[in-house]
Amino acid sequence: MDVKFEAGINIAIKIPKSKYDKTVAFYKDILKLEVEEKPIDNPTVSRTHEVKFGNNVIWLDCVDNYTHSETWLQLTVPNIEEATAYLNTNAVETCDEIEELPENMHWIQDPAGTVFNVQEK
Repeated sequence: MDVKFEAGINIAIKIPKSKYDKTVAFYKDILKLEVEEKPIDNPTVSRTHEVKFGNNVIWLDCVDNYTHSETWLQLTVPNIEEATAYLNTNAVETCDEIEELPENMHWIQDPAGTVFNVQEK
């Protein structure tokens, strides 16, 4: 099976509520990047800001129950079913319970615990 993974444009930084406002101010006021709060309806993310980061987008996500920040990355594939089968044959299980997702997407983790959103192009 020849599955090709490509980096997506989205990077999510999950930030504890206690550090969220200062982190948003850092990107907006110190780095002077384009930062805009976006509406969100998600059971685990209470607020989110979109940050233009070159050709990428950083999502600053406020998570009320985290004690430290985490960076999550996006991967795209031509066919999510083939990619999922390939990952399973290589002992990489999906962990979709991490956060709610639309269909045709999955969460996976590398051995160090970095979270990836795998989605169809």
